[in-house]
Amino acid sequence: MTTPSDADLLAKWRDESAPLLPLLHAFHERDGHLSEEALRTISDDLRIPIADLFGTVTFYHHFARKPGGRGHPRVCTGPVCALRGADELLAGLPGALPMPCPGRCDEPIPVLERDQVRCGATVAELQSGPSPLPPDPPPGIEECVFAHIRAPGRATLPGYRATGGYSGLAAALRGRPEEVLDLIDASGLAGRGGAGFPTGRKWRAVAEAAGEPKSIVCNADEGEPGCFKDRALMDYDPHAVIEGMLAAGFATGATRGFIYLRYEYPDTFEILERALDEARAEGLIGPAAFGPGRPFDLWVRRGAGAYICGEETSLLNSLEGKHPFPRNRPPFPVTHGYENLPTVVNNVETLASIPHILAHGADWYRGLGNGEHAGTKVISLSGDIERPGNYEVPMGFPLMTLIDDGAGGVPGGRAIQAVTMAGLSGGFLAGEDLDVTLDEPSIRSKESFLGAGGIMVFDDSRDMVEVAHSAMEFFAEESCGKCFPCRIGTQRLTERLHGGGPSDVGDWIDEVHDLGVTMKETSACGLGQAAPLITESLLRYFRDRVSRHVTAAR
Repeated sequence: MTTPSDADLLAKWRDESAPLLPLLHAFHERDGHLSEEALRTISDDLRIPIADLFGTVTFYHHFARKPGGRGHPRVCTGPVCALRGADELLAGLPGALPMPCPGRCDEPIPVLERDQVRCGATVAELQSGPSPLPPDPPPGIEECVFAHIRAPGRATLPGYRATGGYSGLAAALRGRPEEVLDLIDASGLAGRGGAGFPTGRKWRAVAEAAGEPKSIVCNADEGEPGCFKDRALMDYDPHAVIEGMLAAGFATGATRGFIYLRYEYPDTFEILERALDEARAEGLIGPAAFGPGRPFDLWVRRGAGAYICGEETSLLNSLEGKHPFPRNRPPFPVTHGYENLPTVVNNVETLASIPHILAHGADWYRGLGNGEHAGTKVISLSGDIERPGNYEVPMGFPLMTLIDDGAGGVPGGRAIQAVTMAGLSGGFLAGEDLDVTLDEPSIRSKESFLGAGGIMVFDDSRDMVEVAHSAMEFFAEESCGKCFPCRIGTQRLTERLHGGGPSDVGDWIDEVHDLGVTMKETSACGLGQAAPLITESLLRYFRDRVSRHVTAAR
């Protein structure tokens, strides 16, 4: 096959929507790195100042700047994999580099090499394979987004249609956009990516906002350690995400959409592209998606490795080819989103819920939850647990029932010492506070939050100070650097958890507390506001262990 020239690559991508990321990926794949010459070529063609482009490229983890860099294996050193021997695997692979959690906590340890992911505890055990399917639900639980995910061929258009796929959208298109907005409002669906904002209210704000064209953006940059639910949904049910985005486009008047996919999911990228090709061939997306003269088109844009791009405004800046700093808010994306125009940004799980609500109704969806809570939540369970995986449970489901009955409890006869909430961002829960239900009010009453639903379990053999240090080191590495409370605060907390700070235990605790308060009150985005929950919860549950840590460091 002929290697494409610079001119070929530029001609293919320069006139596409959101061209910078795919253009950078094209040069990176062709050359094995991004040379200075390539960057200058892209800079000249897209009219991006070279200094700005260089700063953007070097912000991402996975764009290599040295020849052959793309071929270096990258080994996960995230919280779960670190406990499974990631350092030994890293040392056993020539030229290997560490990488943050790539969303495979259910099958440690992942190694990413070019566009292949292999998993295994040792070099000899590494092998590639599809994402694990979700385990069967606990008895008596009705699923929503996982209801048909285990059906053979579900990722194909025929397989999706075999269980009623796209029928809800077809019915919606026979009605009015306002009817879809009313339905989603009535369902009580709230964002499943962490913020929990009412989906119907967000869509209505975009529908009523001035400015064209409007956009639908799927946030598939699942970068929170301990979260891997969106990967399963996209791998096995990509058309559900597409149908959800089409429904959002119809309801809001949007004419274009983007799936912003994290770099570490190369197999998912191919699955989504095939699903989009199928949908285009059937006219489900394209110039007459909602009827004659009513277009909606949809593209996948692959990130390049940056945790902060999971924050919606950083993601939008990344899509636009800008440095992916968070934006100041207000204004919010519903009025000033992609290209400063009205934009819906929804998580994968949120969008995958939409076809089921369209098909079964608002009352059905509300009835899936426990008590006053609407709907279901997918929980990614990993760590010291018998059966790691994704579990869809009613909102309000007891945490310990899921851990013990659904996932088989802690192996080896050991006891739970702590769990993390919201991946890492919610800090730890331990002791009596494990007696919570999986919903925001219950978990927030324990000074944490559910977020995207990643939960890592740590048994009583683990050093929780070291776990906390590893978590804070991750936040320090992933801080975008825009605001100094987060940029400096995460570094100082990392140092304190690694033996630094005052020698007196009381002074150490006071300093860590002050750092956390300052970060929570003054950081520009959720990263800096959430990171102190690690140290706050560590002190809440493991103060004696912290005292020994401070004393031993002197």
